[in-house]
Amino acid sequence: MARRSFIAIVGHGPDLERDEGAASVLRSLGADVRTLDLWDDPPRLFLDDESKARAIVVEALDRPDLAAAALRALRREPRLEEVGALVAVSVAQIARIEPSSGFDDFLLVPYVPAELYARVRLVEWRRSEFATEERVKVGAIVIDRAAHDVSVGGMHVPLTAKEFALLSYVCERRGKVVSRTELLRRVWGSQYEGGARTVDIHVRRLRAKLGAALPLVTLRGAGYRLESPVPGSGGPEGADAGRALQRGGAGAESHGEERGEERDEDEDEEGDDEGDEESDEDEEGDDEGEASARGERRSGTSASTSTTTGRERRITR
Repeated sequence: MARRSFIAIVGHGPDLERDEGAASVLRSLGADVRTLDLWDDPPRLFLDDESKARAIVVEALDRPDLAAAALRALRREPRLEEVGALVAVSVAQIARIEPSSGFDDFLLVPYVPAELYARVRLVEWRRSEFATEERVKVGAIVIDRAAHDVSVGGMHVPLTAKEFALLSYVCERRGKVVSRTELLRRVWGSQYEGGARTVDIHVRRLRAKLGAALPLVTLRGAGYRLESPVPGSGGPEGADAGRALQRGGAGAESHGEERGEERDEDEDEEGDDEGDEESDEDEEGDDEGEASARGERRSGTSASTSTTTGRERRITR
């Protein structure tokens, strides 16, 4: 049996069913809507176990402070933890919307019906995850298998063939631990003779390219696990995830540190190897400098000797 989906409208009880309210507008557009008073218990939205909320619209109107408190109460209901939320305010209250309140987007009252429904669908898309034969969406990451294309928040991300295959596989195994041996076998093939460091290098490249949008954590001695998107990177993905891509590798590394991600031995060794190569280059540069200095000293010595010899000849004569 398919799960029934609905849009939850939360606000001041007597105003929820007004003609120009979000509930009436969305119902006129054919959406299944359920209403909840600001002070009611969130579980009352779910009439049966098969219900699922598509999005939440909190009608704050002239009290955005109440909207933030209402959203915190809604998030304590497990079935609403990952549902996208919009806050509806009057034009005069826009400046009072706090970015840290947890809402994905805002709406202005009075509503424009087409805009209201479009924003609900947009926040629903941002929070959605799915996997089909042709497309996979995890947080802000969309993998188009047919077009061999990857985008984050609508921004194209160029990947090599192996990076694309590796990303596709860890997304398919979302929430499960995948070992380096498994990744080598499934991505590179059983005939591949390289070692586990190949996996680590490609993971590092993916993290640098995808930034905070890729919540791939390292489990020492076990492998990798793709976790749920970090709040702020999966929705709205077009903002934070896009900025993370622009920041590049620095954003990816800081993201790993914030999540307490453990670095594995192969990555550490790779970093040591890179450091050794840089040291070798520095030493080579020093050798060249010393050789140049020795050459200059020889030239200076030769010139000095020649001058001294000339003086001795003049004195002798």
